[in-house]
Amino acid sequence: METFYSCNKHAPEIVFFDLETTVPNKTGQRFWVLEFGAIVVSALKLSEIESYTTLIRPKDLSVVSVKSSRCDGITREAVENAPFFEDVADRIFSILNGRVWAGHNIQRFDCVRIKEAFEDINRPPPVPVGIIDSLGVLTEKFGRRAGNMKMATLASYFGLGQQKHRSLDDVRMNLEVLKHCATVLFLESSLPNTCHSKWNEYSGVMTRSRTNGKSPSKEETSRKSPPTSFGYQRTVPYARGSFGKVTERVKGLLCKAQGQPPLQQLLKHSHSLLR
Repeated sequence: METFYSCNKHAPEIVFFDLETTVPNKTGQRFWVLEFGAIVVSALKLSEIESYTTLIRPKDLSVVSVKSSRCDGITREAVENAPFFEDVADRIFSILNGRVWAGHNIQRFDCVRIKEAFEDINRPPPVPVGIIDSLGVLTEKFGRRAGNMKMATLASYFGLGQQKHRSLDDVRMNLEVLKHCATVLFLESSLPNTCHSKWNEYSGVMTRSRTNGKSPSKEETSRKSPPTSFGYQRTVPYARGSFGKVTERVKGLLCKAQGQPPLQQLLKHSHSLLR
């Protein structure tokens, strides 16, 4: 009889990735990748297997701001001696190709930028076996109880600290946000009489983002912010059904709950968060 561990032995790994880019300030300008960061996690335990991050120098250094509006933002000086994309393309391809891609708003932003970057150097882009976009998954499953669906807002809601807007830090925060949301959904499904009705009082309420009275910077609003309306559609380079829906092969990552580690049970019972 096949066990839980054998059914996962050949399951594709999940790679959470994030890009930092330039911000176009004129019509017709494009985004240029300035940083790539990724962690590979096992489908069995969601434990980190490997990580990779690199700054990337665009061909035209003048497209990078001399001074970033973010405290940890990427400046022209920071990428001046960084490798060009073609110098790190092999490593980026190897970490992405043939894995499940995961990240926040990656369908609309990061996937598009990855394809563009590989097209620039006349190379075929990496191909995922499935895509988990946490923006769509959490909008559908978790709702707007935390406020808007920006990663910074979700992290603040769970007390995970401030988003640094650096690729490797952001992907690790993304995974932690998913775990926390899964925990809430698990408790709601397991203790409906004591938790569900109370927490659902807030599930349909939009709360204000914690901006301390400051207007968001241009970088905050123009790069990876979720669209104002979720009816917004744009062409994406990789096939999709609904947000967060992955292929049948990816669904096999979560086998039957019997004998699973606690986190796998949590994910199963929290309305199949990764489905």
